[in-house]
Amino acid sequence: MPFPDSDSDSLVLVPDQSLRAYNTFGFDARARWFCRVQSPGQFVAALRDPRVAGAPHLVLGGGSNVVFTRDFDGVVLLVALAGKRLVREDDDAWYVEAAAGENWHGFVAWTLANGFPGLENLALIPGTVGAAPIQNIGAYGLEMAERFHSLRAIELASGDVVELDAARCRFGYRDSYFKRDGRDRFAITAVTFRLPKAWTARADYADVARALEAGAGAATPQAIFDAVVAVRRAKLPDPAVLGNAGSFFKNPVVDAAAFDALRARAPQLVSYPQADGRVKLAAGWLIDRCGWKGRAMGAAAVHERQALVLVNRGGATGAEVLALARAIQSDVRARFGVELEPEPVVV
Repeated sequence: MPFPDSDSDSLVLVPDQSLRAYNTFGFDARARWFCRVQSPGQFVAALRDPRVAGAPHLVLGGGSNVVFTRDFDGVVLLVALAGKRLVREDDDAWYVEAAAGENWHGFVAWTLANGFPGLENLALIPGTVGAAPIQNIGAYGLEMAERFHSLRAIELASGDVVELDAARCRFGYRDSYFKRDGRDRFAITAVTFRLPKAWTARADYADVARALEAGAGAATPQAIFDAVVAVRRAKLPDPAVLGNAGSFFKNPVVDAAAFDALRARAPQLVSYPQADGRVKLAAGWLIDRCGWKGRAMGAAAVHERQALVLVNRGGATGAEVLALARAIQSDVRARFGVELEPEPVVV
């Protein structure tokens, strides 16, 4: 299904818009101006509108990785670009493209339904396709970068359309060029994924393996998709019911010497060896050992089933969630000497 590549006459700038429905924490911040972008050219058209020219801008996808600490005194550009299609295929892979506003989980389900496996381990991750490269999303043994081919984006200052491959995106662990040098410079409009035809199962994570065993079936792409969905639903709160942004902290990565010292103090430390010799630590385990699981500070709390998830129990502000996060960081630093880095963008 093709998606629009030109301007539309339907550009609408809405003043004083509540953002409560557009962030998964449910913070009731407001935007001075708000625009639902339905074609790539509308990004530039909106920013050049005399009412907002020169004002700060925020490109917003599913709002699942953002903490609003105050009203936004500028224009929020909500990515509503839609469409997905098979671009081409060769002997080795399918190349599948999706517009930036497509729901990520819906897109993963669509790839499987159309016979293009390879993204099933990333099922049920909240957010949009356009946000996936920014964060380099990952779960259960797979990072998006492993399936990424290229993306199209608009440079907001010039209006130029650019295409970036994986090397130019400079992917890292929950990181990319768009979180560093490219921050606030671009609006991603479409992403193309390379899905190998020589499919192999990624089912090594214990929770996923147990869910597959419970299903008593082979580790097919659909079975892994179903297992990941079941595990995530059992462990993580639904943002529609309890406001949250998924995992609030990155899993810290330390060198081998630091890991050996930590393990000597905490033999049960949960860890994952990395290819470069470093070791990734389970942030949730560190937080749990500091006694934070299920604890609250006002209406902001740590989820009782997953210590990595901070939640809004109703009426919490972004500032309150950040205060809770800082308290957790302080305790983990004091007990383990490890720095926890938040995942969400703070506005």
